[in-house]
Amino acid sequence: MPRLMGVDIPNDKQIQYSLTYLYGIGLHSAREVCEKLGIDPARTASEIQEDELGRIAALLERDYTVEGPLRRQLAQNVGRLREIKAYRGLRHRNGLPVRGQRTKTNARTRKGPRKTVAGKKGVKDLR
Repeated sequence: MPRLMGVDIPNDKQIQYSLTYLYGIGLHSAREVCEKLGIDPARTASEIQEDELGRIAALLERDYTVEGPLRRQLAQNVGRLREIKAYRGLRHRNGLPVRGQRTKTNARTRKGPRKTVAGKKGVKDLR
């Protein structure tokens, strides 16, 4: 398995798909990298030579924000919103949807599994 920027990329897949295993690189960016370096995107990752891996790593380091620095940048952005107590920062802190989605229903991804609360007892139960 070739190792690129601290991530093992799969051997058996085409290089254009293998590069998407890097955080911050999607299919479009992966194809763009292959085009800039003159690498055939249909070649498998196991066919890529060491010098080509080095060129890919250098290009990603120079022109793209990926992996650790990108994660750090996103965390700092959210941290800044929390620090200045912006509405979006408060939504991040409470684990609720940030971009205006409804929460009465359909917010399960952000809110997590339902926390069931016991219902009220009716008049018949008191007797």
